[in-house]
Amino acid sequence: MALSMNDQDKIAEWQNKLEPDHLIAQFFVSPPVGFAARIDENNLPTFATKFDLLTTIEPEQRRKLQKLPLLRYWVRWLYFSTLFIGTTVSEFAPIPRSLDFQKAANALICKAAADDYSLIIVKDIPQNSALLSREELENAECFIDALQKHNFISVEGQALAYVPVDYHSVDDYLSRFSKSRRKDFRRKLAAMKELKIEVLLAGDPLFFDERALQQFYNLYKQVYQQSQIHFDLLTEEFFRQLLQSTDQSLRFITYRKLDGKLIGYNVCFVVGDMLVDKYIGFDYPSAIESNLYFVSWFYNLELARRAELKYYIAGWTDPKVKQYLGARFALTRHAVYIKNRFLRFILKKFQRFFESDSQWDNKRGV
Repeated sequence: MALSMNDQDKIAEWQNKLEPDHLIAQFFVSPPVGFAARIDENNLPTFATKFDLLTTIEPEQRRKLQKLPLLRYWVRWLYFSTLFIGTTVSEFAPIPRSLDFQKAANALICKAAADDYSLIIVKDIPQNSALLSREELENAECFIDALQKHNFISVEGQALAYVPVDYHSVDDYLSRFSKSRRKDFRRKLAAMKELKIEVLLAGDPLFFDERALQQFYNLYKQVYQQSQIHFDLLTEEFFRQLLQSTDQSLRFITYRKLDGKLIGYNVCFVVGDMLVDKYIGFDYPSAIESNLYFVSWFYNLELARRAELKYYIAGWTDPKVKQYLGARFALTRHAVYIKNRFLRFILKKFQRFFESDSQWDNKRGV
């Protein structure tokens, strides 16, 4: 199944994209498990699902809540029928270039009433970021202003990690850190000598090998299952279509032991002047024993430098580790509409528990 030409044209006109159009298109063709995804009448990307409010709460606060007595009896009340605006495969919320912001905000309120959604969340609206144009940032600001005028609450979003490619070599990059941190990095990078690293491009025979595709998906699921956040489980079909695409921006980086055992990979794309790191798969515990998180970070930095790119986009997860590795951060906001007035009052009181990533603003490792 493929997306219609009309929908493909809509995606091509969206702003705020750091990833190739075919990746976003595949989200609507093969959405994550339990998601219903479509492009609405205002050309906004949407998906509907049952949403657990504890998904984005701070890990420390989540652990405290999980210790409460009789949690299993009342936790079901934290799941709400939710309509999201955005996707889980794009770094920022894609917004049509010619969007009528007031009309779109009003339509979302009407949709909450007509389709019985408890929550509407416009996710990952970019704030001031070096990764986007002035026009894109101004439109994002106009959209969130319109949403707030329609009783949406503005909540801190996640911090997107990125690294400017302004270094001349790995040694130059390492020179920016303290002596103790350089020593730690070099110790971890020693594991690279025991690895065989390859970059596979679109059309590689492995992407059409059923056994290899199953192995790639299983390694992705290992990462998903050990993550603290279980929200968007991508399907096997999504991975199949992603890897079998003819898009030449794909960089599929494999990490094998010298005996040939696959212990991890990165799915990256070269988009404009950026290397965008989208998905990883790890085989535990081998990936940890080989310091693969650190090895892949520095390999990607060097890959971006050799390609003369301007940025390495490192994703949303593990901001503390990425800050240690030298990342900078682009912040986002979510706009949340809560239909029930009582629930709206309660969640406003607990809003601070869902906001934590602003601490990474303008921080980088030293």
